[in-house]
Amino acid sequence: MDEMEWIHRHPKAEDLRVGLISWAGTYLTFEACKNTVTATAKSLGRRQTWEILVSNEHETQAVVRLKSVQGLYLLCECDGTMCYGRPRTSHHGCFLLRFHRNSKWTLQCLISGRYLESNGKDVFCTSRVLSAYHMWTPRPALHVHVILYSPIHRCYARADPTMGRIWVDAAVPCREECGFLLHFRDGCYHLETSTHHFLSHVDRLFSQPSSQTAFHMQVRPGGLVALCDGEGGMLYPQGTHLLLGLGCNPVRGEEWFILQHCPTWVSLRSKTRRFISVIYDDEVRAASERLTPMSLFQFECDSESPTVQLRSANGYYLAQRRHRAVMADGHPLESDTFFRMHWNCGRIILQSCRGRFLGIAPNGLLMANATLPGPNEEFGILFANRPFLVLRGRYGYVGSSSGHDLIQCNQDQPDCIHLLPCRQGIYHFQAQGGSFWSITSFGTFRPWGKFALNFCIELQGNNLLTVLAPNGFYMRADQSGTLLADSEDITKECIWEF
Repeated sequence: MDEMEWIHRHPKAEDLRVGLISWAGTYLTFEACKNTVTATAKSLGRRQTWEILVSNEHETQAVVRLKSVQGLYLLCECDGTMCYGRPRTSHHGCFLLRFHRNSKWTLQCLISGRYLESNGKDVFCTSRVLSAYHMWTPRPALHVHVILYSPIHRCYARADPTMGRIWVDAAVPCREECGFLLHFRDGCYHLETSTHHFLSHVDRLFSQPSSQTAFHMQVRPGGLVALCDGEGGMLYPQGTHLLLGLGCNPVRGEEWFILQHCPTWVSLRSKTRRFISVIYDDEVRAASERLTPMSLFQFECDSESPTVQLRSANGYYLAQRRHRAVMADGHPLESDTFFRMHWNCGRIILQSCRGRFLGIAPNGLLMANATLPGPNEEFGILFANRPFLVLRGRYGYVGSSSGHDLIQCNQDQPDCIHLLPCRQGIYHFQAQGGSFWSITSFGTFRPWGKFALNFCIELQGNNLLTVLAPNGFYMRADQSGTLLADSEDITKECIWEF
């Protein structure tokens, strides 16, 4: 069977949301209890997150509506006051969005012609004369662990730590080198590689963020972004090897990238510790003791049910076929490509849509034979493209704070949790300074432990997981801002975006 060309998936709706920052550095916020809109928040959270719905777009402007995560719209009333709710007419809640060269946005009410502005606290539409007070800085609201896809070159950005460069030449984003952390600090962006180096203005990687690693970002609805230095230089792939660097002459829109949440790639191992691999085009078996590109699978989940699709690097999905064999020749919408997932202490059990459990046959083939799962139907699972985790919960990112000695879960800037695999599905959590996570008798965490503890990770959806802590409870986000491990059951506060 011929290899399918890797098809880039369009960003999900949640990856296209933005926060809007006023001239005063505060975020456009919907106040759920007051039916009002303000600009007082200093950080980006759920109430500061907006989906941009485009009805008509040109090169420098678009007609849009702003929709909150609650499903209500930003509305301008006749007296210039702002609220949110349901539009009453076809143009109610519509704004003319203009993209400015300084990476700012302006939003002009389509009915009144007045601009959306803030005084640092309140938000209103009263002036038809454009000024700096009407400028808003868009900040992508997606998780900071991202990939960059060039629609012109149809490749992904890839860091090369040995050469200190970033190339735009990866056909499939299955390696950790394709993942980046997008930091937002003081109105600028810093792009950090998986080895914790930073893209700079001088075509090489720096070990620390600085003014030389700070970029401005132009944002367009639909997930398109372009990075620039603020002095006329744009980042785009250059030369025959597509080196990502600053230049002044991008052609055909080379400077635009699609920004997406970094996908989850995993490897699976049988009880004999052999990797599940695609061989002979589409045959799937536990054959290799070494990890190869054909042992990697993109983990794609259905958020509405506990089912998963495993997409091979050849572009096809694992699917149950005749005689219960599992082949790597499936297509996205085939029912035979969906497998129900069950977890047992960090090991995954996969059940086909016909009710049989996947296991390894005596000849090494992956088959859907068993009516009841046993050790042969349990697979060890490890992240293939994540040497670390960045966790975001209901109240913000997991990280340390100078004002607390306990790990917090309401931070605007995250900490990286370095993963040290010790058994299949079991990891040690290591803090950025090299010490280990420790747990107190109250179920709280500190980042300076001397001994490694076992954390069990179970995937719950697309880029979603739960963590079973060493005390036997699930880790959850508490509204107080303190990270806790005290939940016997999996609740919404136990689900972490990574």
